[in-house]
Amino acid sequence: MTALPERARTGLDALVIADPDLAGIEPAAGPLPWRTRPRGFPGLLQAIMAQQISNAAASSIWRRLAATEGALTPQGLLLLDDEALRAAGLSRPKMAHSRALAEAFAEGRLDAAALEAMDDEQAIASIVAVRGMGRWTAEVYLLFAHQRIDVFPAGDIAVAGAAASIKGLAARPGPVELRALAEIWRPYRALAARLLWHHWRFLTGRPAMDDLPGPPAVDDLPGPPAVDDLPVPPAVDDLPGPPAVDDLPVA
Repeated sequence: MTALPERARTGLDALVIADPDLAGIEPAAGPLPWRTRPRGFPGLLQAIMAQQISNAAASSIWRRLAATEGALTPQGLLLLDDEALRAAGLSRPKMAHSRALAEAFAEGRLDAAALEAMDDEQAIASIVAVRGMGRWTAEVYLLFAHQRIDVFPAGDIAVAGAAASIKGLAARPGPVELRALAEIWRPYRALAARLLWHHWRFLTGRPAMDDLPGPPAVDDLPGPPAVDDLPVPPAVDDLPGPPAVDDLPVA
């Protein structure tokens, strides 16, 4: 996590004026943490790992995948076979989607710099053109990796649950209803989503995926044992020999 950008604080102050229902979140849950993810292939790959599973499960898979040699580059991931990806915890759909994403970056159909230059809807359209990349994945990626301030993941269950909580709704709003509800939060809908996730974690006690243990640094991965640490075979003189004649049992 990094320090809250000044423009984010400006936006948050504007949000709580526009919608007082958001005003109680930080006093109760604490200051909003500013989470970011890497741009480009690694950031979208992490978003795939989070699709349709719990944060704890996603974090576990992401940790193992990120520790797999070559997995965080498009070319490296395409060299990994099913066994290597399965060992990291990827299901068959996640394997297919990860490879489709790697191919898109390797072939130049997706590019982090190009996405940065696009407006929100153009960037979303470019991402969802890749197999396995839905609108939620694109919006979450742009929100955390490119730090967009007005993309809004209306299909996110936790955001919907938090919105129901602060608005006193009887049930979670669906994506269409939630997107309509979020109109009051323009042009800071991404900041509102961050606040709602913050509120949801406070209510449920569930950590964010980014708060769970991440992938180990390369220097922290176990290496081969040093030669001096390998077991030494016993000397020939230390091996047991045949019993002496006098030690044999008497018939």
